[in-house]
Amino acid sequence: MISVENALQLVLKATQDFGVEKIPFIKSVGRILKEEIVADRDFPPFNRVAMDGIAIDYYEFSSRLRSNRQLSFKIEGIQAAGSEQITLKNNQNCIEVMTGAVLPNNANTVIRYEDVIIENGVATINIDKINEDQNVHHKGKDGKVGDVLIAENMKISAAEVGVLATVGKSFVKVAKQPKIMIISTGDELVGVDEIPLEHQIRRSNVFTLVSLLERLNISSETAHITDDKPILKSKIKNYLQDYDVLLFSGAVSKGKFDFLPEVFDELGVEKLFHKVAQRPGKPFWFGQTENCKLFAFPGNPISTFVNCLAYFYPWYYKSVNLKVEQETAILAENVTFKPDLVYFLQVKLSCKNGNLIATPIQGNGSGDLASLVHADAFIQLPSHKSEFKSGEVYPIIRFK
Repeated sequence: MISVENALQLVLKATQDFGVEKIPFIKSVGRILKEEIVADRDFPPFNRVAMDGIAIDYYEFSSRLRSNRQLSFKIEGIQAAGSEQITLKNNQNCIEVMTGAVLPNNANTVIRYEDVIIENGVATINIDKINEDQNVHHKGKDGKVGDVLIAENMKISAAEVGVLATVGKSFVKVAKQPKIMIISTGDELVGVDEIPLEHQIRRSNVFTLVSLLERLNISSETAHITDDKPILKSKIKNYLQDYDVLLFSGAVSKGKFDFLPEVFDELGVEKLFHKVAQRPGKPFWFGQTENCKLFAFPGNPISTFVNCLAYFYPWYYKSVNLKVEQETAILAENVTFKPDLVYFLQVKLSCKNGNLIATPIQGNGSGDLASLVHADAFIQLPSHKSEFKSGEVYPIIRFK
């Protein structure tokens, strides 16, 4: 039996590059960027008006203020957003301006409409303190042409999509996603829309895995194979040729019908480990061929769930070169766990005084799928220790 740390290291050493593809930028949310995005022009590309109001010459305003002259400015015209730049011809006058418009030539300051009174084509400023350049977003302030706006290997969100649109990046290079088949096994499983007999249960693990992969924007296919070794072997042989990753749920423990380890061996799959010193999910099997990685999780629902988060997720992140920060939380209650195993304990998360607090959820073992509804994460309690005190800090694997 291998340690959690060594198992994770073997998984991470087996990562692979799936290549790069170009996709429409509007479809890129959640994908991993595989190119630098640079500014194709200054940001903003002109001195931009930041408030609806009037544009004036600040020095004319200051001169009038010092000599107690009236702060009234004749309106010469209107500078609308999207229109070509116009010029303030007389610095004793003003131009009405709209948010997003180019600042008119010879003007350097914008007074918002709330601070002026406009009557008969004349704008009178009703405040006596303004600053030069106020309400002006200067050309190049946010970035210069050629500046890197988004670094490679970032996960694209709505914010990045806005930048892609701004620089005219209609297609963007992203990491290709692995082609994945999720396979459930077992004669006790029936379809979701079927009425199970007393000795049967509906398939659920496979759909949990589908949903966990969708969080990574990975599409997957599913299959179910009965506990028949020749059939298992025949179908898996084909899947090994057609997919980058196979995820299994069930048939890796010690039961008489847990054929997967034997089938993998007969198909020439290299076993990297089988059984990890953890609870839940100890019978986890991991191996590879030249073209395919195999994650074979135990069939109990929480075992499948935690192993996908604890091993497949980090494998994927490293494969696409995405850096993810490890989260920690403060244990809210004392916990006793005597087996010399790493314990992935379900917890409810909350925030108190700026700290993340993890409160244990009482479940009924690794088969208690319903208990996950009440939890937000797993807290990873180390082996070689049986007493865990309130206030101690440990890593968490968040799933909500």
